[in-house]
Amino acid sequence: MSSALPQKGQGPQQQQQPAGGPPQGALREISPVYLCRIGQETVQDIVTRTMEIFQITRATQLPNGVTQSQAAYQDRFGKLQEHLRQLTLLFRKLRLLYERCVEMTPDLQESPAELVPYVSEETASVRVEPCSPAVIQERQEVLEKVRQKNQEMKVLMDQMRNLLWDVNAMLTMRK
Repeated sequence: MSSALPQKGQGPQQQQQPAGGPPQGALREISPVYLCRIGQETVQDIVTRTMEIFQITRATQLPNGVTQSQAAYQDRFGKLQEHLRQLTLLFRKLRLLYERCVEMTPDLQESPAELVPYVSEETASVRVEPCSPAVIQERQEVLEKVRQKNQEMKVLMDQMRNLLWDVNAMLTMRK
């Protein structure tokens, strides 16, 4: 995983170039551009793994009284665990790549740290400029409409949930 990254304190002679990496002898040190390319591939791997997790969960039948084979359950659970473990490793790799790129390019001032895998719980406070009363009134109206729509959606979701429970109960009783 991190064999493509030079460790701190290693000289260029001790680095191992991964297959498909930059040509030997052309670069004495891995460039930030190459690290960014590895980072892009890592992000693509993260997206692929995440999509696979969603496909597995979409294919999984909810336990609504139907018995599933224990082997199928264990197989799916094992696949999910492996995908989640791989995702954790990929995010660690992405963090290492990011930190190494930041180390190598201190002259670049723009560092969108909040866009890289989120680390801290604190959020930066946003300075709000005073608005006109008309804007404040419009905001209040929009917030009220959103609250009403949310309440309507909650009622509909509760009704749909109850309907699904009734349908599942009737299907179970018919068997």
